Amino acid sequence: MFGFDKMFDFNCDGHLDSFERAAQFQFMDAMMKHEETDSFDEDEEEDVFADAGLDYDELEFMDPDERREVLEDAGLDPDAFDF
Repeated sequence: MFGFDKMFDFNCDGHLDSFERAAQFQFMDAMMKHEETDSFDEDEEEDVFADAGLDYDELEFMDPDERREVLEDAGLDPDAFDF
């Protein structure tokens, strides 16, 4: 039994039954999907802002009206981004 398998051995018998394996698979699948979508979306938005000469972190902490004005001045659609 691998170290990670022990996390899903709910009945502590030293073996993973079908339910425990399914739980392990579901957990790993959800983690992989979460990592893929989060890192891809964030990196893509940061690239758009960097190309426009803007800093993502600064935009994130701006007041919504100020952010809208800065994005419009940079030629970006403020409604296309979720902060």
